[in-house]
Amino acid sequence: MRVTVLGFQSPYPGPNGATPGYLVETESARLLLDCGSGVLSVLNRFMPLYELDALLLSHYHHDHIADVGVLQYGLMVHQIFGDRDPNQPLPVYAPALPNTEANRLPYKQATAFFPVEEQTKLTIGDVAIDFLRTDHGNGDPCYAMRLASKGKVLVYGADSGPGTNWEGFANDADLFICEGTYLERTKPKTANGHLSVRQAAELAEGLGCRSLLITHLFHTYRQEEVEKEASAYMRGTCHVASIGLQLTL
Repeated sequence: MRVTVLGFQSPYPGPNGATPGYLVETESARLLLDCGSGVLSVLNRFMPLYELDALLLSHYHHDHIADVGVLQYGLMVHQIFGDRDPNQPLPVYAPALPNTEANRLPYKQATAFFPVEEQTKLTIGDVAIDFLRTDHGNGDPCYAMRLASKGKVLVYGADSGPGTNWEGFANDADLFICEGTYLERTKPKTANGHLSVRQAAELAEGLGCRSLLITHLFHTYRQEEVEKEASAYMRGTCHVASIGLQLTL
């Protein structure tokens, strides 16, 4: 299983940047996890978008879905050009709520929508996928994803506050993609559905994750200050997200 960081910044992309999006490739599946601003431009460095097998959206906040409409247009054009079967819409797996956002996901023959909830279990190619509702947002669901293939486990934490119960879901993951929205100098006094870099590191250490990718970073954060605040994670390799970073499990 190979993971490529297509975007990792939030709440908006910095210069030549992109907000969250991750390409996951296995022997029989090419999956896009979230589709933020600028993600498709980076995706084109690694593969044509019409070869995607599925898009999975954690939730509907703008930084995670900004390129979805552009993806729909792109797929439609590639169907017209003959690059993709016009009878093969890209499946989009995403929360059923809010309805206003979910209703935008089917588009002509380009995309088809399949709602997910915490109990949903998917198999796409050789990847088994489970979902966990996280502590995030204003009542609308946000789902973390656990992807297992050929004995390897990737957990994409999406957006998550400290109230998320990760036990039994992210333990011993080969790679935990976990948000570190705040540094200690920017962390709000009251938790608001996000983690700090230090909290992400402590979480991954406690769960016994074999490696950690800290993401969802403000574009002005320096790598060295993120690494310093992630020092609580000592069990494996800690990676700081950067566009184009590839990790193989």
